[in-house]
Amino acid sequence: MTGKLPVREKIGYGLGDTASNLYWQMFVNFLMFFYTDIFGIPAAAVGTMLVVSRFWDALNDPLMGIIADRTKTRWGRFRPYLIWISGPLAVIGILTFLTPDFGITGKLIYAYITYTLIMMAYTAINIPYSALMGVMSPNTQERTGIATYRFVLAFVGAFIVQGLTLPLVRFFGGGNQALGFPLTMAVYGALAGFLFYLTFALTRERVQPPPGQKTSLKDDLKDLIHNRPWMILLVMGVFTLGNIIVRSGTILYYFKYYINNQALASLFMVLGTIAVIAGVACTQFFSKRLGKKKFYLIVMTLTSILTALFFFIPKEQIILIFALHILISFVMAPQAPLLWSMYADTADYSEWKNGRRATGLIFSAATFAQKFGIALGGGLAGWLLAIFGFVANVPQSEQTLTGIRLMMSLFPAIGTAVATIAAFFYELDDRTMQQIESELKERKGDRAHA
Repeated sequence: MTGKLPVREKIGYGLGDTASNLYWQMFVNFLMFFYTDIFGIPAAAVGTMLVVSRFWDALNDPLMGIIADRTKTRWGRFRPYLIWISGPLAVIGILTFLTPDFGITGKLIYAYITYTLIMMAYTAINIPYSALMGVMSPNTQERTGIATYRFVLAFVGAFIVQGLTLPLVRFFGGGNQALGFPLTMAVYGALAGFLFYLTFALTRERVQPPPGQKTSLKDDLKDLIHNRPWMILLVMGVFTLGNIIVRSGTILYYFKYYINNQALASLFMVLGTIAVIAGVACTQFFSKRLGKKKFYLIVMTLTSILTALFFFIPKEQIILIFALHILISFVMAPQAPLLWSMYADTADYSEWKNGRRATGLIFSAATFAQKFGIALGGGLAGWLLAIFGFVANVPQSEQTLTGIRLMMSLFPAIGTAVATIAAFFYELDDRTMQQIESELKERKGDRAHA
């Protein structure tokens, strides 16, 4: 198939990221706050836990990609995992937000176990889900369209989590946040399971590995390591997510301790998400006219500048604080569908260069970048809070408040600046991808007539 996919299928695919974001946005926006202010774990210990747990992902994520590439069922290689894993993911999600009455050591052990398990379950469903985009269509621009639908609907999930989590926690907990959080996760888990099923039912896998490709883990890993565009995207993904996690994870602290009005945090996040949805919706329009790489460089350069400027806004200028956040969210939004579409392009590049295709392994890098980004950002957030003297649930010193402001502005701006520099070295521009797509099509045509 080389034509356009039906809108129904693109929406069906995007609903899978609505489901994923019911978990991911909890990790990004609430998990750090939950650990420090509700579960009672010191910030520095949380930061260390987020980083240490990522060492397992260095093995776990590629392993899941390898397993998915070798899965063969009548439903395809990747779609079945949406059904198989959604239930365990929901159960572990609830366990992650429980607060057993242990001492600090016991709490840390419990957090290490449940956080590692939730990330393993997230890997087991999200790597096959992400790889699915790479086999729905062989057309590079069509994949940008799929990614656009994906991220518009992903941020619907973000909208739900950012707008409803605190009200749901209050509703279910009746003032007891330790009770409200796991019950809220039970609701999100049930909704996510239904959405994952819709993705399974509404999508199809069309792009297959070259006929006669032999299964070889050694060759797959060798191809991956020598896939220079993939390595560059890995760096871009890690530093972009590091920016997002540091900034998003600081929002509740910013409003609770600096603005002294935590109730504004939900509105701040929701308005930012609306701006993200609008920005993502513009992605395919500008990508077609500017090219993926050029458009990515523009949005990330602007994001770095605008995020740095956030530091200089006085706390009394609430409207300006909200306005700049909305602008940052809108400008940065296209990077997500662009980056994921580029991952699919590196799978084509690997097949074109090496005559082998390992879509699941390629996309495991994307999920690893996500999780390493959350570890890098979360670890830095925890350590920085500790360095600046943060103590939960008490008025903060001027040093701590300055640190919180830096974590909302200059520190994340450094992450986007590094990602922008890395993007200059990414060589798969639209002209190159058109050539690769054409040559792969010719090869498949030659094999069909052989």
